[in-house]
Amino acid sequence: MSQPDYQLSRNAFGRLVFVDKDHQVHEGIVPIRAFPMTAPEQGIALLNVHGHELAWIECLDDLPEAFRILIEAELASREFMPEIKRIDKVSSFVTPSTWWVKTDRGDTTFVLKGEEDIRRLSPTALLITDSHGIHFLIHDRLMLDRHSCKLLDRFL
Repeated sequence: MSQPDYQLSRNAFGRLVFVDKDHQVHEGIVPIRAFPMTAPEQGIALLNVHGHELAWIECLDDLPEAFRILIEAELASREFMPEIKRIDKVSSFVTPSTWWVKTDRGDTTFVLKGEEDIRRLSPTALLITDSHGIHFLIHDRLMLDRHSCKLLDRFL
C-alpha cells in the first residue's frame, strides 16, 4: 500500500476535501467508478466540482484505510442500485408499463418508459432504468425463476 501524494478529508458540511501535493484545496470532490458493475473496487476517479479528474485510484484496497472509508461512504451515499431477484408481473407488454418486482432491498413497483431503457451489460447482465432514472440490476437473467424469465423475454 503506497501513500498517495494528496490528502482527503471531510469538511464541517460533510463534503469531501482534496488537498493536492501543491497544497491546493478542492472542496466537493466526487468519486466516480469507471466500471461500477464489473469491477466496483477498481478504477475510481476523484473529480472536482467542474468534472476534472484530480486523482485516479487503481484499486480501493491500495489506499490507506481512512481514505478508503471516506470514498466508500461517499460512493454508497450516491449509488442506489437494487438488484432484481424476481419479476412478479408487468401491467402490459407494450411500454410504458408498470413492473412489480422483488429486489435485494424489498418489493417495489416502477414504470419502464421504453424498451431502450433495458440495457445489456453482458450476455446475462441487464441494467433497467425506470421513469425516475433509478437503475435496477439483473446480475444474471438466466438465474431468475421461470416466470420472471418469461416476462423479461417479452421485452428483450
